[in-house]
Amino acid sequence: MHNQFIDIEQLLRDQSGEKHFSFEVLPPLKGNGTESLFSNIAKLKEFNPSFINITTHHSEYVYHEREDGLIERQRIRRRPGTVAIAAAIQQRYEIPVIPHVICSGATKEDIEYELLDLQFLGVNHLLLLRGDKAREDRMFTPTENGHSHTTELIEQVNLFNKGVFIDGSEMKNPGAPFTYGVACYPEKHEEAPNIEEDLRYLKQKQELGATFAVTQLFYDNKKFFDFVERARSIGITIPIVPGIKPFAKLSQLTMVPKTFHCDIPEELASLAKECKTDEEARQLGIEWATQQVKELYAHGFNNVHFYTVSAVKSVHEVVSRLLK
Repeated sequence: MHNQFIDIEQLLRDQSGEKHFSFEVLPPLKGNGTESLFSNIAKLKEFNPSFINITTHHSEYVYHEREDGLIERQRIRRRPGTVAIAAAIQQRYEIPVIPHVICSGATKEDIEYELLDLQFLGVNHLLLLRGDKAREDRMFTPTENGHSHTTELIEQVNLFNKGVFIDGSEMKNPGAPFTYGVACYPEKHEEAPNIEEDLRYLKQKQELGATFAVTQLFYDNKKFFDFVERARSIGITIPIVPGIKPFAKLSQLTMVPKTFHCDIPEELASLAKECKTDEEARQLGIEWATQQVKELYAHGFNNVHFYTVSAVKSVHEVVSRLLK
């Protein structure tokens, strides 16, 4: 049985050679229920995941045409329920959960209430992120009375951990403090002018208290190894967990680089172009991801994080092969 109070950092620093897996899932779309999500988690539970990440999606604008022909703009949340889903997974499956807490679309008060809810539920590990810019914005625009950067969000969590609310008042009974990780980008964040500056931000997050980092997905291990080497050379010592997502269909050849700002290696792109169907592409993705992880193991990276969105079946097959 898992303990939700497991020391994630200690687990990620484990030098025993034991292989650990973790997975990221999305809350269901509004109105879709949890059946599909829980079915996916049940499939992955057999691999004894060290933790499950739950993404957060704050409100966004949608546009509706009214009967009079005018366009009306409304804010909606397409995927509510991150906190509740985290609690449900922890209770139902006894797997440690690490929900995302993000700046995007949230005020400082929203975040404070989110932290209180998570604390009440005994969820004490977080992944702190800025979050994506709104679709209609050219660049990231913070919510009024919100945060512009992950570092500001970290400072709010640090203050909360000290028993102080954002208005400066003190908590009568501060609960268990949160530990937290952050994201990092082997091929640099899309808004960073260069990898050096991106790494300086990661180091700043470490200095503020981040205890681990999980990478954006990548398909080229050399870029990951180079990134880790550069990070270590400037004093970044926290565990860096590689994030993997199996290539799953032909359209991803052009979609993935645009959406996730990562390169498809020439060899993978060449093999993908030979695929005639999405199923052939999916099988290629399984083979590529399996070899990727084997190479990561060979370099001492025994904790691997899988992005499962639209790829649960592929991830299951990859991990099954790795455990043979």
